Amino acid sequence: MSEATHQGRMTFGHGTAMYVGAVLGTGVIALPALAAEAAGPASLLAWLALVLLSAPLAGTFAALGARHPDAGGVSTYARLAFGEHAAAVVGWWFYLAVPLGAVPAALFGAAYVSAAAGGGAVTTTVTAAVLMAVVTAANAVGLQVSSRLQLVLAGLLVLLLVVSVGLSLPHADMGNLRPFAPHGWTAVGSAGALLVWSFAGWEAITHLAGEFRRPRRDLPRATGAAVVIVGVLYLLVAFATVTVLGPGVARTEAPLGELMALGLGGNARWLAAGAAVLLTLGAMNAYYAGAAKLGAALGRDGALPRALAGGSMAGEVPRRSLAVHSALSFVALAVVVATGVGAQPVVLLTTGSFVAVYALGVAAALKLLPRRGMGRAAAMTAMVAVAALLLMSGPYLLWPLAVAGAALLYLRLNRRRRAARVEEDRPASVAEPG
Repeated sequence: MSEATHQGRMTFGHGTAMYVGAVLGTGVIALPALAAEAAGPASLLAWLALVLLSAPLAGTFAALGARHPDAGGVSTYARLAFGEHAAAVVGWWFYLAVPLGAVPAALFGAAYVSAAAGGGAVTTTVTAAVLMAVVTAANAVGLQVSSRLQLVLAGLLVLLLVVSVGLSLPHADMGNLRPFAPHGWTAVGSAGALLVWSFAGWEAITHLAGEFRRPRRDLPRATGAAVVIVGVLYLLVAFATVTVLGPGVARTEAPLGELMALGLGGNARWLAAGAAVLLTLGAMNAYYAGAAKLGAALGRDGALPRALAGGSMAGEVPRRSLAVHSALSFVALAVVVATGVGAQPVVLLTTGSFVAVYALGVAAALKLLPRRGMGRAAAMTAMVAVAALLLMSGPYLLWPLAVAGAALLYLRLNRRRRAARVEEDRPASVAEPG
């Protein structure tokens, strides 16, 4: 479809906001503390490495989205490069990873609200469920409303982060950087595995590429702007967390709230809760929108039930796919709360799926993008980054491996059902002329 006849309505500003919300997301709420606990001040190296690695990944997916704007996103690229089996596998990876990832995302934000209100586990769980419901409702109304909401959320959260870091940095103590690697240099890799969660999202907006008015122009521009904004903000927050809060950061569940308290005075609990809610809604809004579109595309292409296919075209609202995705999110929340497994293993399972998506997406880029273009150069660099991320993910790649098996089994069963229907219809069609 040409740029002149494209039906999408998203602009450069909306796209940048979607990217910032998807990538900045909830990682900035809790992961600076978790990474510091894993590697101490050396976790700053993990943050820097992930910022540098994310640039070629973002460029690769932007180039693919600009050339092939379709709701299938990475699934479409895999189908064009490697066929329907690869498309189904990567589509299932993403579609099932988002409901799983929505749980720690919602719980991270809800924990801040619970702390401000003086509530306990019940308050946290109820707040998480409300956040999921709000994002579902926003996307059910339509992407235009969702993208406008994202533009407001992104602006507010960037302002809050800049103010919080700026006011807390006068309290920084460079002595908190020593010892720099208290848990050894290998711990930087462990911190990096956690931080993949913070940088997942560059592939999410590819499912919305068809919703841009001018995807070939605006998608790469939005990606470049988001890479700079996200990278600078993450590094600032991570540096402030380590140098301002010191060794005690590993014992706090609300590092952003602590920075705000130091910078603004008092406990600043409600302001921190507001920032956490904005970050959570921004990330979940972008992922819900992308996953709903993907589910519709997978239904259209036969990788999921045909009943989900509605809404795969630009401008349409994939309400059935959104409903299924939302239901899976609530089920995952109930399971996590009932079992008490905590957020960290769920984060690592989710990032394992996203790393697998990156691997197949970058491999598709190497086959689809022009050999002498900037996108191809980004994909070559991104392949090195993906190899490092695969090593960091380790045993958590078993989950996407299991999902891949389920996707291939579904395709086989679906093919058999279609063949059986053809056999059943054949006698009737033969007998009809007589």
